[in-house]
Amino acid sequence: MKSKWVPNLRFLVLMLFMGLWLLSFPLSGARSPTLSGTELTMVWKSYLVKHSDREPELRYPYEHCFRQSAREFDLPLALMLAVARGESDFNPKARSKANAYGLMQILWPGTAKHLGINRLKELYEPCTNVQAGARYLRELLDHYRGDLHLTLAAYNYGPKRIRVGARGDAIPKGARWYSGYIYRHLQYVLRTAKATSKGKELQYDSERKLEVLVFHRPYRAEAFVTYLQTQAPKLRLDWFRHGLGRFRVVVLYRDSTELNRARKTLRKVGFRL
Repeated sequence: MKSKWVPNLRFLVLMLFMGLWLLSFPLSGARSPTLSGTELTMVWKSYLVKHSDREPELRYPYEHCFRQSAREFDLPLALMLAVARGESDFNPKARSKANAYGLMQILWPGTAKHLGINRLKELYEPCTNVQAGARYLRELLDHYRGDLHLTLAAYNYGPKRIRVGARGDAIPKGARWYSGYIYRHLQYVLRTAKATSKGKELQYDSERKLEVLVFHRPYRAEAFVTYLQTQAPKLRLDWFRHGLGRFRVVVLYRDSTELNRARKTLRKVGFRL
């Protein structure tokens, strides 16, 4: 949904404050969302040991593809859903400027051909794309001896740039950021918030997104969400990587009542969408 906002005095004051705050962050590199590399190594290890069998609360698009590939390559279903949500938000036609395609954003032609896919159009087939992503995750997880933090870093940056046995913080900042980014999406998939209504399962697609702002640096999108959450704690906020160098901050809502409530809340803090 394309949104427009109209600035008012409160919004301009908010943006001035946010601008000063965001300028306090370094302008080069990327920041890990909340956790350090060492912490990410630990939380991913804990997830694999304690929670890898947990089922998602919602029903997801193309879930049969994810379940089949998770079984075939012995991977947690929730992990695969988290990667797909972070990479494409379950859009099988997603394409990045870096030539990554489909649900799991498989690079063409290098990674795709390495995984046995020789025609570009195959990457737009949901189950084929998911299976390729699962095969690659399994290959990387074995290569990095079960270290899921390094596995995800390599999924994003390429295995040639991530050393086996590297300390959690001793990898490129962008790769460390990506591991934390996917961990945040995993938390969404496994959330304990109300995912059912009167015993009825809810579909992931039933949750809509209202775009608030777009940033060109991930840590600024995250910082904005953190700040806005302090101003309006009842808003359900999220942010996504959207293509190359774009990060969308959105409000999540399920129906017109929640949408109208969110718009009213945003107006109070200076946004008119």
